[in-house]
Amino acid sequence: MKARIKFRKYGVLKFIGHLDVMRYFQKVMRRAGIPIAFTGGFSPHMIMSFASPLGIGLESDGEYLDIELTEPIASNEAVRRMNEAGVEGIEVLSFLQIAEEKKMTGMTILAAADYLVAPKQEILPDAGSAQDSLSSDWKDQFNNFMEQNEIRVMKQTKRSEREVNLRPLIYDWEFRGDSIFLCVAAGSSENLKPDLIMDTFLKYTGNISDRPEEREEVSGSSHALNAQSFTYRRLEMYADTGKDGKRNLVTLESLGGEIH
Repeated sequence: MKARIKFRKYGVLKFIGHLDVMRYFQKVMRRAGIPIAFTGGFSPHMIMSFASPLGIGLESDGEYLDIELTEPIASNEAVRRMNEAGVEGIEVLSFLQIAEEKKMTGMTILAAADYLVAPKQEILPDAGSAQDSLSSDWKDQFNNFMEQNEIRVMKQTKRSEREVNLRPLIYDWEFRGDSIFLCVAAGSSENLKPDLIMDTFLKYTGNISDRPEEREEVSGSSHALNAQSFTYRRLEMYADTGKDGKRNLVTLESLGGEIH
């Protein structure tokens, strides 16, 4: 039996990396008595996989971890035990049975993710000097930025650097107060991080130069705007169940069922 765990990550634990999160859940599984399956061989380890590692410093309301069980355990009991065995900063939200096929793991079917991007208080208009604040019309600038047919940028991959068009990878967006809601491509085939969007937007407005020598000066200044001038929160992750090229995003949680 396979199960999908949804959890949120917040507070000081947003600063721990993916490997630490994995070790955290390994300890929680043992303390909570979750009947998780192990691999065979001389060095057995728990069978678990995360849909998409979360970057250090990001909070999230919708992280997913798939595990394999040796026997059933009721969903509400598993959630209660894991939260009692855990610490503040990671909260298990649901524990659901999922399909047995390998092709249905969260890592495999992940297609999109929602983010909420917010400018830090000190860079809002009138919060500081013109050099280190967004302009008063920054929302109009962002709207014009998003209305472009193409948003081309050089994207660094593990092996090389290539030019990509970000616009078709942004599925939806809207302002929510002074924050920006973004639904973007995620997964193994295409994966767009919100900080790249904001970095590209700042270059579009002229706050960051495309020239490396000027970029270095900007990043070295304590008053320069850059992608880290915003906070990022992941809200949810989705699979795409659409057919014939029509996108139909459903949450990874919705593909599971309660264990009784």
